Amino acid sequence: MSTPIPALPQTMPRPRLDTGLGFPTLLRKELQRFWKVAFQTIAAPVITALLYLVVFAHVLQDRQVYGHVPYTSFLIPGLMMMSMLQNAFANPSSSLIQSRMSGNLVFILLPPMSHYELFGAYVIAAVARGLAVGLCVWLVALAFIPLSPAQPLWVLAFGLLSCGIMGTLGLIAGLWSEKFDQLSAFQNFLIMPATFLSGVFYSIHTLPPFWQAVSHWNPLFYTIDGFRYGFFAVADVSPWRSLAVVAGVFVALALIALRLLASGYKLRN
Repeated sequence: MSTPIPALPQTMPRPRLDTGLGFPTLLRKELQRFWKVAFQTIAAPVITALLYLVVFAHVLQDRQVYGHVPYTSFLIPGLMMMSMLQNAFANPSSSLIQSRMSGNLVFILLPPMSHYELFGAYVIAAVARGLAVGLCVWLVALAFIPLSPAQPLWVLAFGLLSCGIMGTLGLIAGLWSEKFDQLSAFQNFLIMPATFLSGVFYSIHTLPPFWQAVSHWNPLFYTIDGFRYGFFAVADVSPWRSLAVVAGVFVALALIALRLLASGYKLRN
């Protein structure tokens, strides 16, 4: 008697996809990317901030701001925030443009990741780099000037939101830029002017009325002013106003970035 042939399954089993691994893998890659070259990504910005501190403190060491804050102390939170903003922007923007130029940008589309996971990985890594640089600038500055935050929660809130803004903006710039020239133009004609005109080196109350009004239209002014409030409990504008502006800008940029990622903007071409 012949042995009956077993019936074949009507559907072939599908290979199992290890979902949920794409986000931590991409996040770890972005964190390791700047940590492996920490001398360039962390130490170099700290040295630059220290040079600003030495030069300006020597020239304006007898000046006071807000009537009682020595200028050297006033300068430290501004330098911290400037370094944080620039490095938070640089992390996702440089990562994306390098991936585009090397031709492996398409590989971030292969894992089963949502646009929320892509956004989270890039922005969290940017925030981590920005906070690391800011913390190192503060620790180095402590060797010259003792300065502790008067309102630590305000410092943390503005540090996180400000790095989130620039990390999101860096993500948008990295998606938009197709070559290093475009990314450099984004940095040189938008990021750098907005940063240096945001009150890093001065209080806007020392400016003429016209330039004070212009400063109030600069979102980066509110990041630095609110961050400085966390150290001295005094600022040019209300910290609640600064927090509302900074949070609103972050939400608006996050919605734009998520929309671009969801549509595959310049990722699938």
